[in-house]
Parts: sequence; C-alpha cells; structure tokens
Amino acid sequence: MPQITVEYSAALAEAFDRRGFALALHSAAAGLIGSALPDFKTRFYPIAEAVIGSGAATEAMIHVDLAILPGRDPAVKTRLGDLTLATLCDHIRPGTGLTTQVTVEVRDIENYHKRVLRR
Repeated sequence: MPQITVEYSAALAEAFDRRGFALALHSAAAGLIGSALPDFKTRFYPIAEAVIGSGAATEAMIHVDLAILPGRDPAVKTRLGDLTLATLCDHIRPGTGLTTQVTVEVRDIENYHKRVLRR
C-alpha cells in the first residue's frame, strides 16, 4: 500500500543513497502505520531541471510524496512525516556544496486497487 515517490535534483545523484533510504524507511514505517513490509513501493525520479529560489546553481531539492490508505490518526501521519524527513536527511552525504531543501508530504490514497501476480 504505501506508494512513495521521491523527486530529487539530479545534482544530488551521487550524494543521495536512494536504496538505503528506501530500505530504512520501509522497515521503520511498517510498524508505525501497521503495514506489511512487502507492501511498500518507492520510486525515484531525478529532476533534470528545476528553479529553486533565485535560481542559483547551488540550490537543490528532494521531495517525498508518501501516499497511504486512509483511516490513520493525524498524529500517526505527523510521526510518519517526521520519520520520513529524518530518514531522508540521514541518507544525503554532506559536503555537496549544495543548499538542499528537503520536504515530505503524507497524504491519503483515495481510490486504491491492487493485485499481486505470482507467475
């Protein structure tokens, strides 16, 4: 169920441990939201071009969109957002010379359908 989409400035490609982030987040969030580990899915999309603030080349961003099934208490969603943000920051290597804005949005999935095929 958790559908996680991560957009990140291409300039962070070498400094952002994407696989490490996903694996750490999946494990930590599973118990928090009561979801099975195999249900987590994370996709990464590098942003080739973005304008941040004044448009300086030293600006970068990472945004995580974390969609979960509805029905969870707002406090749980807040903790999930905080957990995601902390985990994300832990997986960005220092020394890039970039000022990186790191953001997370936790939202409910409205109309979700799933089928698992084992063939």
